[in-house]
Amino acid sequence: QVQLVESGGGLVQPGGSLRLSCVVSGRTFTRDVMAWFRQAPGKEQEFVAAISWRLSSTYYGDSVKGRFTISRDSAKNTGYLQMNSLKPEDTAVYYCAAEIGSYYPPKNTDEYDYWGQGTQVTVSS
Repeated sequence: QVQLVESGGGLVQPGGSLRLSCVVSGRTFTRDVMAWFRQAPGKEQEFVAAISWRLSSTYYGDSVKGRFTISRDSAKNTGYLQMNSLKPEDTAVYYCAAEIGSYYPPKNTDEYDYWGQGTQVTVSS
């Protein structure tokens, strides 16, 4: 019933920027959490960022702090991940995830209830 659809991935040069979007349908986010995870080939999923929809509190993985910004537009039921100063090591498939009925995001992927299909981000010169 609840669907998450990511968009905005692509190829970008090191130092460039991308903005990912995650549109939620089937539910109006209120007391919920949206998060972004990423997975590079041969690596485990890595927590990137999360936002408490109600509180607007944000959380970031150590590798992206100071470079990425997560935000939401409640009227559009959409979350965003603004990625600046991109590095080759940011190359991965980025997944949007939703945890229903929480103010604070766990970093354990098993805690999330819904996932998007993923969008590829490639950082290369």
